[in-house]
Amino acid sequence: MLLEWWSGTECTLFSDEATVNTFGKEHVIIILNHNFEIDFLCGWTMTERFGVLGSSKVLAKKELLYVPLIGWTWYFLEIVFCKRKWEEDRDTVIEGLKRLADYPEYMWFLLYCEGTRFTETKHRISMEVAESKGLPKLKYHLLPRTKGFTTAVQCLRGTVSAVYDVTLNFRGNKNPSLLGILYGKKYEADMCVRRFPLEDIPQDEKEAANWLHKLYQEKDALQEMYNQEGTFPGQQFKPPRRPWTLLNFLFWATVLLSPLFTFGFGVFASGSPLLILAFLGFVGAGNKSREDAKPCDM
Repeated sequence: MLLEWWSGTECTLFSDEATVNTFGKEHVIIILNHNFEIDFLCGWTMTERFGVLGSSKVLAKKELLYVPLIGWTWYFLEIVFCKRKWEEDRDTVIEGLKRLADYPEYMWFLLYCEGTRFTETKHRISMEVAESKGLPKLKYHLLPRTKGFTTAVQCLRGTVSAVYDVTLNFRGNKNPSLLGILYGKKYEADMCVRRFPLEDIPQDEKEAANWLHKLYQEKDALQEMYNQEGTFPGQQFKPPRRPWTLLNFLFWATVLLSPLFTFGFGVFASGSPLLILAFLGFVGAGNKSREDAKPCDM
């Protein structure tokens, strides 16, 4: 809601009509580059516009399970939680993925295969690892971590129909932030979406990992093209905003925020420094939880 109604940020898809016609009509795994602070918001916006926001799944940090409201909500939505240590996560992740194998609604399962957001320092270290393993270096991405991807493909084979590769960038070489969105700043997001049938992905774990490395080399080439030409290949699509999201937000904001504002006014009106500090600490903790509520991967 903040992205599309408050800031007015627009998301344009670059794909083909056959691929777009499958959106919201099949179970898929989504691979998204992790270069921006608000890339997950762009992803959630697209899932909402194609009617699958409620059935979208991610790998989330286990710490979020214990955050009031966020953790409880995600637990009942069958989000897969992880510690980002494969030796400890393996059984838990596999169990969570198997629960999704018979999910009754069309599901989009998001993976950030890079594992963390791109920075120059992380990129330098990642490319040192690539060189040590004899893998081609990437210019715009970190070396993908293959365990989460190969495990998801193995566990969801027979349920998932395809992998959507999504490469995201912003016009004008912008690097948007959550703070900018809260201030109502408008950005223009471009998302290149390619569909790969799951049967085209090797069943062998090592071959599937090699497939993923090749995919990221192609993503790197797409980013290079975007930086040079200012656009992605393919036909442009602009899914319209749905007024329901605004109405839904306004309703729940009225129901939930009115008591909070009333309580906050009472706290400040009391003049008690202890109460005021406790209230500000509660608000700050809630804001920190919001910033941390991002997917993770192995």
